[in-house]
Amino acid sequence: MSSKKDKSNNLDKYFMAIAMNLAEERIGLTGLNPSVGCVIVKNNKILSFGQTGFNGRPHAETVAINKCKKNELSGSSIFVTMEPCTHFGKTPPCTNLIVKSKIKKVIYSSTDVDKRTSNKAYSLLRSKKINVKKGLLKYQSKKIYKNYFNQKNSKMPFIAAKLACSNDFFISSKNKFITNKHSRNVSHILRYNFDSILVSYKTANADNSKLSCRINGLENFSPKRLIIDKNLKINKKSPVITDKNKNNTIIFHSIKDKKKLEFFKLRGVKLIYTDLDRNKNIDLKKVFLKAYSIGIGSIIIEGGKILTKSILKDKLINEFYLFEIDKNWKHRLGIKNVSDFRNIFNFFKKKENIETFLDGDKITRYY
Repeated sequence: MSSKKDKSNNLDKYFMAIAMNLAEERIGLTGLNPSVGCVIVKNNKILSFGQTGFNGRPHAETVAINKCKKNELSGSSIFVTMEPCTHFGKTPPCTNLIVKSKIKKVIYSSTDVDKRTSNKAYSLLRSKKINVKKGLLKYQSKKIYKNYFNQKNSKMPFIAAKLACSNDFFISSKNKFITNKHSRNVSHILRYNFDSILVSYKTANADNSKLSCRINGLENFSPKRLIIDKNLKINKKSPVITDKNKNNTIIFHSIKDKKKLEFFKLRGVKLIYTDLDRNKNIDLKKVFLKAYSIGIGSIIIEGGKILTKSILKDKLINEFYLFEIDKNWKHRLGIKNVSDFRNIFNFFKKKENIETFLDGDKITRYY
C-alpha cells in the first residue's frame, strides 16, 4: 500500500514531466537562454503553465505567473525545469516574482550553471520561508540542457554537423539530393532545432539553397544563415542574399575591399571580419566565438567535404549526423569519397542509430 509521501512524490514527478515537455518544445528557439518549462499547481490542479519565450524572453516563470489572477497564486506550488534566476539582467529575477506572488513551494530540476544564479535560488527562497525541492527528474533534465551547459562552459555555440553519403561513403557533386524525402524531412527538423545553419560559400553557390526549414508550419522558425566566405565569392543572386530573409544572413569574411563590402551591406546582409588561421583559411574557432558573442547558441553545419572535415579534425564539434542511403556509388562519375571520415569519428565517445522510418536510408548520430 503506497504511503501519502509516495503519492505526493509521484504527483510531483507528474507535474515536472509536463514542465519537461514544455521545455523540450522550445529547444533551439531561445537563443543563449535555456529553454525552461514551468507549471503552477494548487490543490493538485494545474493553474497555469509557461515556456521560455522565443529568443529567450520572457522567462517561463513570468509567463506562467502572469496568466494567473492576483490572489490565485497564494499557497500554490511552482514546478520549473531549471533553477529560477536570482540576478538582474534584461529582466528582473524570477525569484522576486515568485516571492511577491506568495507561492509557497518551488520544485526545480537542474541547477543553473550561470554563475550569476547557480545555487543561489535555493537559499534565497528558503530565507523567504518558501519550501524548496531541487533535483527532481534531474537525469531527464540533463538531456534537455546538454546544449545549454556546453554553451556556458565553452563560451561557444553547441555545434552539430550532418553529411549525406552512399553506403560505401561517396557523396554526389552533381545530384542536388542524395537522400530520400523522409531523410530530408529529418534534416529540416534539425534546422528547426538549431539557432543557425552554417555552410561554405561553395556549398551555398552549388546548391542555390535558401537554407530554410521547409516543414509546413515551421517555416517562420528557419535558422540564421551563416556563410564562410573568405573573399566574398558567394553568388550575388543567391537566395541567401536576395530573398525576404536576407537580414538573417551573416557572412564571415577576411577582406577589406570597400566596394565588395558595400554591396552586401546595402542589401542588409551582416558581415563579420574574421582572422585567418595558420593555413590561411577563416579561423573556425573564431567564427564560433564571434557567433556566440552575437547571441547564437547552436549551429548545424551542412558544409561540403572540406569544411566538414576541417571541423571534425579540429574537434570543434559536439555531435554529428551521418545520413546513408542503401546504395553503393563506387562506379559513378563526378563523386567524392569520404571514407576517411570514419577514422575522424573515433573521437566521439558514443554513437546511436536513430530509429525512424526512412524507407531504406539510415541515420547514425555520433556524440
